[in-house]
Amino acid sequence: MIATLLGGLSPRQFLQEYWQKKPLLVRQAIPGFTGVLDREQLFALACDPDVESRWVRHDGDTWEVAHGPQRHSRLRGKRTPWTVLVQGVNLWVPEADRLLHSFDFIPQARLDDLMVSYAVDGGGVGPHFDHYDVFLLQGIGKRRWQIGDQKDHTLVEGAPLRILRHFHPTHDWVLEPGDMLYLPPHWAHNGIAMGECMTYSIGFRTPTAQELGVGFLGWLQERICLEGVYADPDLSLQDNSALISESMVDQVARMLQAIEWNRETVAEFLGEYLTEPKPQVFFDPPAQPLPRRRFERAVAQHGFALDARSILLFRKGRFFLNGEAIDAPTTEHHALAGLAHHRRLAPTSPPSPALLALLYDWYLAGFGYPQTV
Repeated sequence: MIATLLGGLSPRQFLQEYWQKKPLLVRQAIPGFTGVLDREQLFALACDPDVESRWVRHDGDTWEVAHGPQRHSRLRGKRTPWTVLVQGVNLWVPEADRLLHSFDFIPQARLDDLMVSYAVDGGGVGPHFDHYDVFLLQGIGKRRWQIGDQKDHTLVEGAPLRILRHFHPTHDWVLEPGDMLYLPPHWAHNGIAMGECMTYSIGFRTPTAQELGVGFLGWLQERICLEGVYADPDLSLQDNSALISESMVDQVARMLQAIEWNRETVAEFLGEYLTEPKPQVFFDPPAQPLPRRRFERAVAQHGFALDARSILLFRKGRFFLNGEAIDAPTTEHHALAGLAHHRRLAPTSPPSPALLALLYDWYLAGFGYPQTV
């Protein structure tokens, strides 16, 4: 599929020429593609309290937004244009997860989720811009996309969405089933449904410096252990008892200098931070887990797959799964790197006992499963 996905470009060419530089329109990126779920399946997800969704309706310049779970009656409206957007469809639909990982030519550490939007004629979320890269793949129906690389990002005040006050598109395209549009961050765009349509949005993580800083300091807080106690045996009498003395500031500054980190500390933080499941994600251990020996036979015969909700990343032989560092034997690093990349292990015979022990623990936690289960 990669041959058509990028319009004949190799992943290397795409990264060099387009990624975070300029848009790319690909006609028939996935020939014959009409989606991985139908309207009613998407509506069922939108009404599920465990699934993140938004319903957006507009009437002229008036916009209304409702966060999920949605009501079934809301998804039958016909008077004014509306759309429903469902996040993380890859967590609930296996075909959606496979579609998302078709974009693994971008590192998985940057991959976020697959959002699916359904809209009636004229539906959309208005002209806006995102801080992240996005691939917009058309499912059923048609959607008109207007885009522009404008510097004016002023927003409409008081609107429940981040709608641009002034929108100046420079390109205007209609996408049909299987067509795809790539947009770099900050490109203004407006998608308008032309009749009933569904669009698949592959988005990428772009944490802000503030988010990373707060996350890192919180992570570091749980790992530092500073010694010593504030002391001032040479305390001098002050004219004003409310004054914070310079000697106190100097001593506390010296104490806090013991807080330090290096690139390896940052790498350890990133491994846990980037694999941390989103707040609405929960894992379901098997209701009737296979006994250890049956599990081992199943893996040996059919292989092992990560659950769609699991995130496995690694660096220099250090593996991270769902927010935790994994102590993996050196002998298993090659197999685990393959599992992280392909998200499944092919059958092996005989399987390594050390690897099987690790996979069985993950299976019991709901992180993965033998491919026949």
